[in-house]
Formats: sequence, structure tokens, C-alpha cells
Amino acid sequence: KKPKILLLDYDCIILEYEKGGCMRTKSIDLLHLTPGANPDELAAEIQQSESLITESMSEQVKKLVLRLQEKQGQQDHHRFCFCKELKAHILPLTNVAFDKHGSRFITGSYDRTCRVWDTASGKELHILEGHRNVVYAVTFNNPYGDKIATGSFDKTCRLWCAETGRCFHTFRGHTAEVVCLAFNPQSTLVATGSMDATAKLWDVESGQEVATLAGHTAEVLSLCFNTLGNLLVTGSFDHTAAVWDVASKRRVYTLIGHMGEISNVQFNWDCSLIVSGSMDKTCKLWEAVSGKCVATLVGHTQEVLDVCFDLSGQLIASASADGTARVFSAPTHQCLVTLKGHGAEISKICFSPQGSRVLTASSDKTARLWDVHSGACLQILEGHTDEIFSCVFNYEGDTIITGSKDNTCRIWY
Repeated sequence: KKPKILLLDYDCIILEYEKGGCMRTKSIDLLHLTPGANPDELAAEIQQSESLITESMSEQVKKLVLRLQEKQGQQDHHRFCFCKELKAHILPLTNVAFDKHGSRFITGSYDRTCRVWDTASGKELHILEGHRNVVYAVTFNNPYGDKIATGSFDKTCRLWCAETGRCFHTFRGHTAEVVCLAFNPQSTLVATGSMDATAKLWDVESGQEVATLAGHTAEVLSLCFNTLGNLLVTGSFDHTAAVWDVASKRRVYTLIGHMGEISNVQFNWDCSLIVSGSMDKTCKLWEAVSGKCVATLVGHTQEVLDVCFDLSGQLIASASADGTARVFSAPTHQCLVTLKGHGAEISKICFSPQGSRVLTASSDKTARLWDVHSGACLQILEGHTDEIFSCVFNYEGDTIITGSKDNTCRIWY
């Protein structure tokens, strides 16, 4: 059976091919793709470096490159309208996440369930039941979207079929609450972080524990694989982050320098940098290859509660308990804009896929949309009756989900 292109992402092409009688998938990086890159040269380079891409597929690859360049160059003038409110759970929500296509999303809750929803209709597709305590962390195995992982205060992680709602595996081994998780890009491993001060790696196929990543002296509250899947970074309440080699399961570097608990850690898309946010009111930028701190991003007057890169890795956004957000330049480390307007702390921040907007969620019961370049507030998403702790764009950037302590989530088109 010939390889076929399954789907494309902002940073990669996903190939499906047969090996040993089994269907497998592989991602091909498009990290150097820019709106001005020569599509013929890039298509030829991809074909030369990847044996699965045959001559007959080169024209299709070129068309995909052109489509992605067009998407990258699109101006983002979309104004969001409230579509529907879902009384998602009987107890407060904890987190929300889209699949890559944006056609489905999932919600975790204090009611011990995760629910799968159809975005367009708002219909509940599945209730994922089995956890014995709060379902705190939820994620799809994007870009594939056929599996869901849930992390719970019952000290377990569960792996589910996104299509049927069937539980494949229950990962047992942590001795305290599981509070963060992630699939590796190949969707062969799940990483979990726990209040027991460890992270663990689990095999998706067998359901077996692959490794315990021990070394932190306090809770592991955040973790992130790099784009290649060969490194994992963990952030801890012990004031440090750690970089782990996935193949050897060994700690490569400890990122030391923060004076407070780490709230979030993230790799940029080309795997060269790591950003960390901390309760010490700062963010730090680290070289992934050396573990060296290259910059401290200052300006917030209270704890930094969230931090992220845009898809290009050129911009960093931070959210703080001081009620402001900031956008920094990754190359120059300068603060480009300060986003002022929320009336209370901002707990979540993310860039639109196009990178031209920032979305923030606040305990003032609103989410806000900001222009990255001017810092202007473009839109206030109102209607929740309690604090909003989760906000997320779909892949196209034309749908937003907000999750609130009022037990509802709102869909905005």
C-alpha cells in the first residue's frame, strides 16, 4: 500500500504508511516554512530528506506547502460571536481541549468525568466514566485525534478511544494526584506529572509504565514534549524545571534560577528554546541544547500564572495575577506590549494559530481578545457568571471555547 498524506499542520505533514502489515504514521517537520519560502525548493527538500515521499507525491506536497503559506499570510479580522452555552457538568470544569480539526472538544470536571462534545451542534458524544476523583487534566493525541488521555486526583491516568469512549488503559503508579499530561508527537507515549514530585512515561500501545522521572523535590505541575519528541521538560514547585532525554529516560539539565514555584514550561517549535513562568513574577528563557538561561523577562508585579510561545517561536505571552498580560520578543527579550483591561488575575493565555491575536481568561468572568502588535483589546467575551480558567482556539483560529467555574463552557464562532 502506497504512503498517503493524512493531514497537515502548521509545522508538519502527517504521513500514513504500511509497515509489517500494520498502518503507521509519521510526521515530517515544516519548521522552516515561511510565507516567502520557495514552494518548489521546499517540496524538493522534503522529498530528498524523506524516502516515503515519492516522485508522484511531489505535486501534492507542493500544493500543501502553498496552502500552509496562504494560511500563514492570512490577516486575522474575524470577530467572534457567542454561539451556545453548554451546561457541561454538574460540578465545576477543570480544563477544556480541542481535537486538531476543532470538530470535537473535551471537558474535565470535579464531577469525576470527562465529556466529549461535537463543536458544531454542542451535542454530547461520550461520557468518559471511571475515575474516582476530580478529572483535572485532559488532552487529545493531536494531530491524530483518535485517543484521549485524562489525569485525575485519584492518582491515575486513563487512555480512551475518542471515537467510541472505550477505556483502553488505566495507568497506575503515581502516589498522589495527576495534574498534567501530554502525548508525545508520535502518539506512542503519554507523559504524566504528579503531586508526588515525579513524572512518568507510559506506553500507549501496551499500557505499561516506561519510566519514572524522579529528581524534583516538590509537585510537578507542568510538562511539555518538544516537537521532535526526543526531549521532555517538567516544571515543579521546587522552583526548578528539568529537561529529560526520552530515549534514555535520564535528566539532561536542571534549569535553576527561579525564586518561586514554576507555573508553566514550554518548548518553542524548532526545539531551540524553553520558556518558564514562575510565582517569582518573572519568565525565563533557556537554551534547550545547553540548559543555559539566556534571558529573564520582567515587568509583572505579581505571580506569572501562564506563559506560551506563538507557533513561530518568535513571540512569548505571559499572564499574571496582577491582571495584565505581556508579549515579549523571543530574539530580543524586549516587552513589546502590555495588555491591560482585565479586572482580576489572568490564569490562562494563548496565541491564535495565525499569531496575530492573544486570548486571555480571567477570574473577572471574562475572556479578552488582543491585538499582538498594538496591544489593543479587540473584543471582550462576556456571559460567564464565575471565573474563566480555560480558553482555547481551534486549529483554524475561527472558534474559541471558554470554560468557567460556573459549570459551563461557551462556544464562540
